[in-house]
Amino acid sequence: MLLSAQHISKNYDVKELLKDVSLFLNEKERIGIVGINGTGKSTLLKILAGIESYDSGTIATNPNIRIVYLPQNPEISEDMSIMQQVFSDFSEDFFKLFEYEAKTMLTKLGFSDFNIKMGTLSGGQKKRVALATALIHPSDILILDEPTNHLDSDMVLWLEQYLTKLTKGLIMVTHDRYFLERVVTRIVELAEGNLYSYEANYSKYLELKSERFEMQTATERKRVSLLKKEVKWIMRGVRARGTKSRERIERFEQLKESVAPNATENVQIATLSNRLGKKIIELSDISKSFDTNKVVDNFSYMISRDDRIGIIGHNGVGKSTLLNIISGEIKPDIGFVDAGTTVKIGYFTQECKDLDFTKKVYDFISGIGNEIKTDDGVFSASQMLERFLFTTSLQQQTIGRLSGGERRRLYLLSVLMDAPNVLLLDEPTNDLDIETLTILEDYLEYFSGAVISVSHDRYFLDKMASKIFEVTDNGIINIYNGNFSDYTKKRKPIEKQATKAKKSDFKVTDNTPIKKLKFTFKEQKEYEGIENEIEEIENKITEVNSEILVSSSDYLRLQELSEKSQALSKLLDEKTNRWLYLSELAEKIAAQ
Repeated sequence: MLLSAQHISKNYDVKELLKDVSLFLNEKERIGIVGINGTGKSTLLKILAGIESYDSGTIATNPNIRIVYLPQNPEISEDMSIMQQVFSDFSEDFFKLFEYEAKTMLTKLGFSDFNIKMGTLSGGQKKRVALATALIHPSDILILDEPTNHLDSDMVLWLEQYLTKLTKGLIMVTHDRYFLERVVTRIVELAEGNLYSYEANYSKYLELKSERFEMQTATERKRVSLLKKEVKWIMRGVRARGTKSRERIERFEQLKESVAPNATENVQIATLSNRLGKKIIELSDISKSFDTNKVVDNFSYMISRDDRIGIIGHNGVGKSTLLNIISGEIKPDIGFVDAGTTVKIGYFTQECKDLDFTKKVYDFISGIGNEIKTDDGVFSASQMLERFLFTTSLQQQTIGRLSGGERRRLYLLSVLMDAPNVLLLDEPTNDLDIETLTILEDYLEYFSGAVISVSHDRYFLDKMASKIFEVTDNGIINIYNGNFSDYTKKRKPIEKQATKAKKSDFKVTDNTPIKKLKFTFKEQKEYEGIENEIEEIENKITEVNSEILVSSSDYLRLQELSEKSQALSKLLDEKTNRWLYLSELAEKIAAQ
């Protein structure tokens, strides 16, 4: 065992963040901590790292154990270069030994010039330098707070591979669900001051968490049933000379005082949007440069009502600039952007720029609207805040007192409450907890307008996007149909071909006529009908899963339905893979 934290309690004002919790870390164990924003995840990391005090409990480690901690907002020395910052706590000998490894790591994290001053870097770049500093530092326990924030998808993939090879102990807070799926060996959930530990990655954690709630619900049903029975008994008058059993009276009191298990609080988002006409937004031959750096080069696209676009690319290539051009905040150098008269844009920026930290939470939201009409009815500003997990006491706090994640959640509510019909999201997954992300994804699925999002969150892009815009280093924007996983499958053959072309020192002229690709008659018929087949299978899976929920007491029927669901899921995978193949073939035929 590397670390033992037992019976830890921590209070902030009147809020009890940690209630007598315990956590243990063993060698080679990788723990992911999850939970709703504001519950105290970062505070727990600081306590474990020895940065913050706690009210009661004990934390024990071996005296020789070295702990390295990466905070969300690391401190840096503005006058130091990147390389000086990384090695600021080390000797010259250590620098000589690990200089090459540090440069390799920094290159993977998007740096090519290691002599740039830290003061000139963006917040995201500073966080990446701090991450490299933490990783290069000799340690037995690595504690990381949101390490994937400000990393593009290639960087996250590299970090995944790096951390899975670690032999040291790892504790981290992250909302990257693929990261939790592939890196961690245990997930610990912090909810209402309590810790719940699951020996699992993300998918298994969801399964075990569901089982825990089912057990709690069953226990509560039994408690209520017993309580009703005891109430009837306790309310009856004394019969003849008999007296009520002291044991039964005590049991009644215990049942009455028992607290029902709280269902996990979820952010609820009702559909809010204004009517959208036929014309949405047209981008016509737009180009944009900053000095000699071209970030958008001669790009045209007609945004449609049902577009679900994910914008990806390396940090600094111009993804946010493209969003700003679409929103009208930045004018292109060449070309034009034409929006329809009914278009109402909701723009969720990285900076949460409309938040006034001196305002109270309630005053900020009521300033947008005291009453909101939704598909579920009419809600007051206070009721909408409660739906977003802002209690009555939180509503009276100033925004400056909220955690970073709570501010992002509040900002998201403010954008949606304005009832936009086109949503622009710039890194919406940064600092949002998994519960909020899940509900946001569900909301976007039923949102009756266009959604365009810059994101490095692969899980989010897989659920949200049906089209990927890849912004390249030279301003060219490549368009791929499908979600992020579809994009990676299509990109790999292109990269492989490009690598092969680079290695070739000469060209060979081949005069053999190129045979044109085309569908066979059978493939053509299959391609025309395969999307309907996939939809039918998905509907059948939904029906079977719904039946499973109401057949939980019939074991034989449950077994039969589970087998049917697995068979349908396997068929869906086969059909989806076939659809990908036929779609790629259709694109190649069209490109001839």
